[in-house]
Parts: sequence; structure tokens; C-alpha cells
Amino acid sequence: MTENLPRTARLPLAALGGPPLRVLAAMSGGVDSAVAAARAVEAGHDVTGVHLALSANPQSFRTGARGCCTIEDSRDARRAADVIGIPFYVWDLAERFREDVVEDFIAEYEAGRTPNPCLRCNEKIKFAALLDKALALGFDAVCTGHYATVVLNEDGTRELHRASDMAKDQSYVLGVLDEKQLAHALFPLGDTLTTKEEIRAEAEERGLAVAKKPDSHDICFIADGDTQGFLANRLGKAEGDIVDEATGEKIGSHDGAFGFTIGQRKGLRIGHPAADGKPRYVLDISPVNNTVTVGPAEALDVTALTAIRPRWCGSTAAAPGTYTAQLRAHGGETEVFAELVDGELRVRFEEPVRGVAPGQAIVLYDGTRVVGSATIATTTRATAATTV
Repeated sequence: MTENLPRTARLPLAALGGPPLRVLAAMSGGVDSAVAAARAVEAGHDVTGVHLALSANPQSFRTGARGCCTIEDSRDARRAADVIGIPFYVWDLAERFREDVVEDFIAEYEAGRTPNPCLRCNEKIKFAALLDKALALGFDAVCTGHYATVVLNEDGTRELHRASDMAKDQSYVLGVLDEKQLAHALFPLGDTLTTKEEIRAEAEERGLAVAKKPDSHDICFIADGDTQGFLANRLGKAEGDIVDEATGEKIGSHDGAFGFTIGQRKGLRIGHPAADGKPRYVLDISPVNNTVTVGPAEALDVTALTAIRPRWCGSTAAAPGTYTAQLRAHGGETEVFAELVDGELRVRFEEPVRGVAPGQAIVLYDGTRVVGSATIATTTRATAATTV
């Protein structure tokens, strides 16, 4: 693998000099995006704030720390823009969001896969629909509150890197960005070693009322956090069997295979314990016969996978070689050998990993640099000759 350029040979894009940019700041109504917009103004850019109305029915208010894109969030974003002193607009992208993110999310679960709607939103909404509209209106870049860093190399190429603070790094959900999108992306929070408490303190110093607002968690379009209930409401209940992998015996039932994900332990409604007394986990989900297969934890060990629809954070595809990979938004890194074969990403793990589900994204890294991402299609288990 090629080594990363020395830090002295690279500069975070947000720190570069030169003429100011016309920047469209995506303001969710949270503290991160508000501080990012304020920092973009402080850096000398001509900033306009925009809140994306992504819900067709945004009348509901935030419940606890869950959800986003509500009327409350829109008002919080507007108040932050007023304090910062920038123009502010609300853009209705609800229909595009429903088609590209929500319906895709439902279809993936219906097919027995586990999607990541945040990656899909970044790919299709924030850095496709929003960016396309911004460029058409004469803006140079879109600014968000993500914790990641866009780096401009001496040869004019750009790279996406992890945030300076690994504890807040969000590069995994940005791994779908291509070279063109990176050329028009600003992440003002990514290259500063500040805790979330310091970001909140900065917001308070700037007079931003969102300084103490709770972070949004879970899936933004499922405000109460009940993913299974949301899917059941959209797909309807469909009773099926839970079977033991070793014996093929029916040991329980469920109201819809879409309510499960690979590696799940809780909520299985199994009638009796395993013969060895150990807990069982979801190993496979078959939407064809509406069956969920369970087994021991060791049966979750995966040694290889195939991923489809690769997207590269640069001008070229990943060369065959050793990388580190991240398999979920808050997961750790694992060493892999990866190569592109007939348009598919083939990945072999140096050590078995658990809980890898089709539909999830795998993001490859070369040091701190994001190489690209792909959607997991199949996995090979350590304890079976078949592919899940």
C-alpha cells in the first residue's frame, strides 16, 4: 500500500487560505452543524444556512434525544442562523428523502438485509440532491457538522480522513462520497481536538441556544426508536418460524423476519434453552420462507465477504492489498486483505469477526485515509462451508 503523505504535506481544506467560498451550511438544528456554520463564517466564507425538511409530517416534536427534522429542529436552526448572522432557508426534500432513504430502508429489511440509512442519506441527499442544488445556485461547497477531514494534497487531489479525535470520528458514514463530492465538502469540526463538551461550550460562548440541546440518536425518521414497530406498520405482520441451525428444529415463532438482524440475541422469543445452556443468536434471515435461523455465538464468526456497489473516495479504485476495515458506525477497525474482482469487492479478514450482516457497509482505510466503501452482499463463516 502507498503510505499517507506526511501531515506537513497536507492541509485540512477548511484551513486553507485563498479567496472566500460561497458555502451552503446544512443546519440540522443541532449543536454540531451550528458550530460548523459559525466556524465557516469565522474562516471568511460567505455562508448561507439551509435546513432540510425531510419529513412529510414534521409536526411532532422531539421525544427525549431521539429523532430529528422536526418543526422544533427547523426553528432551532433558524435561531442559530440569526445569531451567526447568515441568511437562512428551509428546503423541502421530503419526497426525495422518502424515495431514496426511507423506502430503501424498508426494502432492504424486507429482503433480509441490514441497511445503514445515514450512509444512504449522505450519499443521496446531503451530497447529491443538496449538493447538486447548491452548485446550480452558484455555491462552491456544502458545509456540515460531521467529524471528518477533507485534505488537499500538494498535487491538487483531495482525500477524506478520519477526524483528529477518533472518539467522535464520523468518516464511516461519509465513506460513500466520491472525488467530485469531496471537492465541494467542508467539515469545519473534523480537524480540531475538542471534546463534545468543548463544542457545547463554544456554542454557548457564541450565544447559540442549541448549546445544551441533546444529541440526536437512532434513525431520524423513527422518532420513538422502535424500528421493529415501524417496519411492522409498513410491511405488516407475517408469522414465521425460528429454527435451530444444528437440528433444523422449530424452537420459536416471530411476527416478521424483517424484525431481526444478524447477531441479534435479545427478543428472539425462543421456547426453550439450547442443549448446552448457552445463548443463541440470529445467524440467518430468509425472507423467501420467512424463517429466522439461530445458533451459538461462534457460528457468527466470519472470515470473508463479498461487497457490491463500491464507491471510492478518490480518483482510483483500491489496489489489491492490506487495509483496515470498519463494519459499523461505532465499530472498531480490523485488518483485511481486499481486492476488486469483476466489479465486486472481495475481502478476507486476518482474524474472524462477528455479527457481519448483508446490507451493512464496509469502509476501507489506509491509515486515517478513507479509501472507499461498498455494501456487503455475502459472508463466509468460519464454521461452515456455505455462504450466508
